[in-house]
Amino acid sequence: MAVLQEYKCPCCGGAIGFNSASQNMKCPFCDTEFELESLRAYDDALHTDQPDQMIWESVAENEWESGETDGLRSYVCRSCGGEIVSDATTAATACPYCGNPVVIMEQFAGMLKPDLVIPFKLEKKAAKESLLAHYKGKKLLPRSFKDENHIDEVKGVYVPVWLFDTDTDASVRFRATKLRHWTSGSYDYTETSYYAVLRSGSIGFEAVPVDGSEKMPDEIMESIEPYDLSQAVDFQTAYLAGYFADKYDVDAEQSIPRANERVKASAEQALASTVHGYATMSVESAHVQFENGKVRYALYPVWLLNTTWNGNQYKFAMNGQTGKLAGDLPVDKGLARKYFIAAAAVATVAATAVQALLWLL
Repeated sequence: MAVLQEYKCPCCGGAIGFNSASQNMKCPFCDTEFELESLRAYDDALHTDQPDQMIWESVAENEWESGETDGLRSYVCRSCGGEIVSDATTAATACPYCGNPVVIMEQFAGMLKPDLVIPFKLEKKAAKESLLAHYKGKKLLPRSFKDENHIDEVKGVYVPVWLFDTDTDASVRFRATKLRHWTSGSYDYTETSYYAVLRSGSIGFEAVPVDGSEKMPDEIMESIEPYDLSQAVDFQTAYLAGYFADKYDVDAEQSIPRANERVKASAEQALASTVHGYATMSVESAHVQFENGKVRYALYPVWLLNTTWNGNQYKFAMNGQTGKLAGDLPVDKGLARKYFIAAAAVATVAATAVQALLWLL
């Protein structure tokens, strides 16, 4: 039987969770705060807990069909006895009946235990305000989207992330050009000279993140980067209380190709920044060698916001540490058409003015 960890207030018995403002555990009922270190004994005590052995003979006639329960997990809430049903990757959630936050301890056993966690710094209110601010200044955003759009759900989630550290020796060959223009008689000439530009160097990379959850698209997680890893702390389950969390379902080995892409692209950009004085430049070949590579497992805080408009769902993600937000917005096709026509008209007027000037000359 899985062990569910619930943090109870010693003063009033209410369920307590991690408070991002004070960075401590706080009871929402009596406002008592507790330092995380004082609750470390909770985690240690879990290793000695013995599950109840209470077995009942089932008399139910209906049974699940083959495959229907694949990926589902069922737990019992210690506070109210309600059943908590989740998928195989859920590591922290809340009871749907009494609302108490719970941490599913078996999801952090052995190799599943994260090395680091970045605690939430921003609360749910900040996520809502950030989304509303995101709407401002978007000229092609339908006006009714702002007026009629409603936030269906705001959920704080700890996303599993693999962190890759490595030293690299990189070498890149760039194809570059220089242009020379001149006029002779009635003709304009352009001379293009081609160059092979070589750059090499040693670059250290620390904590290159790769999302370890299939539920979270890589492009969204990378859009709300960066995170400040200097504020990361050693993992304790207490940080998860009051939030949702998933364990990884994309392991470190599966994440290596994306890590390689990110490191190689960053190395190319770093060496490209040293090339100056050319009209154009592109990468012809690049070679990267890794040394002292290692991988760590961490949990990053993310606020997920779901909205509905015109029958369509729009999802946004906000960095729970910095407040950086990303997500797709709808486009008012009518406004977009007007802007296009207006831009085309301006271009036509400008072209006509140039032709008239040339005729006068």
